[in-house]
Amino acid sequence: MNGIVNLSLVPLRAEDNECSEMISQLLFGETVEIMEWKERWLHIRNLSDNCCGWADRKMITLLSEDEYENLKNNENFRILKAVSFCRNLTLGTTFLLPGGSILRKFQNGNFTDGTYQYAIHPSDAGMPKPLTGGNIVSLARQYHFTPYLWGGKSALGIDCSGLVQVVFSLCGVLLPRNASQQAEIGEKINSLTQAEAGDLAFFANSAHHIVHVGILMNSHQIIHASGWVKIENIDEHGIISEQTGNYSHTLYSIKRMI
Repeated sequence: MNGIVNLSLVPLRAEDNECSEMISQLLFGETVEIMEWKERWLHIRNLSDNCCGWADRKMITLLSEDEYENLKNNENFRILKAVSFCRNLTLGTTFLLPGGSILRKFQNGNFTDGTYQYAIHPSDAGMPKPLTGGNIVSLARQYHFTPYLWGGKSALGIDCSGLVQVVFSLCGVLLPRNASQQAEIGEKINSLTQAEAGDLAFFANSAHHIVHVGILMNSHQIIHASGWVKIENIDEHGIISEQTGNYSHTLYSIKRMI
């Protein structure tokens, strides 16, 4: 069985309880596969990135097979701004939609999730932008100063791989959820001197495990989420903290997704 998210954000947890770690978030309009059903909890797979976890049953709207196929086969527009105000026309309520939210049957600012009718400002959404370094950097800048949140995927709180994933989705590229997974794909770039805007820089700990990722703005600057989304200098050794002047992350590899 499948379901759809018609709330702004839904926490995806490692275990089936409210105290469990939030490993990711589900964005409005994302669809899920329900793999296990408990009284209060659903073990689901996010069909956008294959990330699996537990979601509160009340937060997922179930879809019949016909409803799912109808929604799946419609063009997916996305919220292209970091955040947008949305009006639920059916219920007469207003709420926020985070960037990357999926809108189906979108036309002139109106769209549906199969249950409700919605409206937003038409300029807040559109088809994914062309995949260029300039667009990746421009979209990432929308999240500048967003606070860091483990598992977060919105302008209210975001983690390093969440920033990368959401920004690339706005250019039509669906990347895996975690930095270590993202590091496994793309074209390897040998050094920062060959790097271009939009390339991804990955960072490792002393055990050579990938623990961080950021978006290169050019060969010497990076935008990344660490404490908050910030722009800092980078060299062949790693990221240079703007606060301390010391290295905060050790460069491991550079990948090009464009």
